[in-house]
Amino acid sequence: MRFHVEPRDIPEELAARRLGLSLTEFQERLPALLQRGFPLADETTGRYCLEAIDQWRLRRFPALFSVPAIEGPKTDRETARARIRNM
Repeated sequence: MRFHVEPRDIPEELAARRLGLSLTEFQERLPALLQRGFPLADETTGRYCLEAIDQWRLRRFPALFSVPAIEGPKTDRETARARIRNM
């Protein structure tokens, strides 16, 4: 092989490591993780999608990893009304 290919589907051991857990800890906590939406392993390969794990991790903290939409008053009248409401 000429170059290294970074796997995107990973075995259970690496999924555990991605969460900072030992394999035993991961296996013990997997039912609770699945109840919280942790991605299932592929039914054919038994491997976990690395991107899905990362997305699941980041969804736990939406305020840290999302850009809030900039919505605000469009006119002077709306601006005044918004300021009065916030008083």
